[in-house]
Amino acid sequence: MIILRLDRMMADRKMSLNELAEHVGISNVNLSKIKTGKVSAIRFSTLSAICKALDCQPGDVLEYQPDPPEEG
Repeated sequence: MIILRLDRMMADRKMSLNELAEHVGISNVNLSKIKTGKVSAIRFSTLSAICKALDCQPGDVLEYQPDPPEEG
């Protein structure tokens, strides 16, 4: 499972959703969906723009967590 840590990076950089959306060039609604993890995909161009605006690496925004083992 991939966890989005955009909220943490935005807080670290003291950047609001509106500011980041403006820098990235996407709507507040779409950025909010990314921030809350309600997306199943993100374009590399969007990820690149987020990293540029927040001066970070993709690994600062994305985190891999293994799925819990299935019981059964």
